[in-house]
Amino acid sequence: MTATTVRPRANTGSDFAELNRRVNAQGLMERRPAYYALRLSLVSAMLAGGWVAFFLIGSSWWNLLVAVFLAAAFAQVGLVGHDLGHRQVFRTKRPSDIFGRMAGNIGVGMSFGWWMDKHTRHHNNPNHDDLDPDVAPEVLIWATESALGRRGLKAFVTRHQAGLFFPLLTLLGLDLKISSIKALRAGTVKRPGLEAALLVIHAVAYLSALFLVLSPLQAVAFFVVHQALFGVYLGMTFAPNHKGMPHPTGAEDFLRKQVLTSRNVRGGWFVDVALGGLNYQIEHHLFPGMPTANLRKVQPIVQEYCAEIGVPYEQTGLIESYRQALRHLHEVGAPARAARAA
Repeated sequence: MTATTVRPRANTGSDFAELNRRVNAQGLMERRPAYYALRLSLVSAMLAGGWVAFFLIGSSWWNLLVAVFLAAAFAQVGLVGHDLGHRQVFRTKRPSDIFGRMAGNIGVGMSFGWWMDKHTRHHNNPNHDDLDPDVAPEVLIWATESALGRRGLKAFVTRHQAGLFFPLLTLLGLDLKISSIKALRAGTVKRPGLEAALLVIHAVAYLSALFLVLSPLQAVAFFVVHQALFGVYLGMTFAPNHKGMPHPTGAEDFLRKQVLTSRNVRGGWFVDVALGGLNYQIEHHLFPGMPTANLRKVQPIVQEYCAEIGVPYEQTGLIESYRQALRHLHEVGAPARAARAA
């Protein structure tokens, strides 16, 4: 599906209210403490186990296998941080922020406060050309208008962005760190002193471990493999969700703004775990505070309701979701390629 303008339906102000009533009647907004206790324990064990293996193996090229494992562990920590940010784990703000900073700042080296601000704006206006920071014209371009007039390296990337998408994801881990530092310097993050201190703790501990345990060349190789694969994995959890879906005008009601801009990914328990529940993107955007474990349960309710009121509901396989996103990137870059050939 290519990006098109979403057309609002008249007199639909109560559509979400009715869906919300049905969902709450099933108790699906209730907290799942046992689920999150188990998930946080498993992810913490995964992260701790990776670092234990790192120190036990010591100065060896075999530690590059640990780098691969820790890339997956870091991404899972990031996905837990996502749930904490939406208060799916704890009902109140304080414990959510405390554990969120532990996961984000200390765990993976990313400002939790910066990410929260960015992600909140995304949820408020998904795929909006001007209001969603996730589709803002930066390295990659998601709207054709933004591709016009680019020069130099940016123009080259735009012309070939579909082919460069996955290679560029290797830089996502570094970009998260750089963006966090920029936000702290700009003063746009609440409690910047605390967030900065936690980022320093992460950086010192991480780099000290690498360069004290490994040889310099091994340390650099570990850093490159770890951060590159972390970026690819994390990017692959978000890429299927909105890329290539319609871009709203801003006149849509809440339900259509969230459903029409989102794409679900079919799959079993493996996809659920690998994508952290983000494969139920439609349901997550409609009910961002719903525990991840309940998204699979609410999915048939939402799909049935969308069919009832005539709202398209996009769902596809994992590979096809990437294919659609890449196809959209290729189409957006067409004017840049045409200008180059002229």
